[in-house]
Amino acid sequence: MNKAIITVVGKDTVGIIAKVCTYLANNKINILDISQTIVSGYFNMMMIVDIDSSTKPFNDVSEELEQVGKEIGVVVKCQLEDIFDSMHRI
Repeated sequence: MNKAIITVVGKDTVGIIAKVCTYLANNKINILDISQTIVSGYFNMMMIVDIDSSTKPFNDVSEELEQVGKEIGVVVKCQLEDIFDSMHRI
């Protein structure tokens, strides 16, 4: 299974989860795990997704998710799980 980590951070507003999840569903990307919280009006979400069935190459998905974030005023980052793990290993 090819996994990716998606993070979404920014000022809370209506539709953040809907917009990101709609993009994922439209591109056949399955959400395996999701955690989200709002602290003092700031939204934070982390998702682990399965990109094996994606209709697009990973780089396109990452760039398009970044653009989705810009459209709704949040920062969206998408990294392959192995790269994320390597960057956060102590």
